[in-house]
Amino acid sequence: MNITQAADAAGLPVKTVRYYDDIGLVNAGRGENGYRVYTDDHVHKLRFLQRSRGLGFSLTDCRQLLSLYEDQNRESADVRALALQRLEDIDHKLRELGSLRSTLAELVSSCHGDDRPDCPILDDLAAGK
Repeated sequence: MNITQAADAAGLPVKTVRYYDDIGLVNAGRGENGYRVYTDDHVHKLRFLQRSRGLGFSLTDCRQLLSLYEDQNRESADVRALALQRLEDIDHKLRELGSLRSTLAELVSSCHGDDRPDCPILDDLAAGK
């Protein structure tokens, strides 16, 4: 199948499929006409990558996960370690977002939101705290 068909089957934009091929995550062969030729196995890998990226794994992590997936002698502990690291990253981001939300909520509650020009939100932003 051509790149458009593979992209459609995987639910990805053509540009993403081309990029994954260019960086070696998915290595499509070339037809006699020079165009990339994708198989069902390539589409399976593209879906795997789409799901991995959807869970927030980096491209480096995706490369490792794909390698582990293809390695029949893998240890599930290696896969678990990658997933645990991703989970820790998510927890860290959630804590950061919680802190950002609290700060912004305080600023919003301190602003009268009326026709006066003074605004604690702008004052705080300008102060660069």
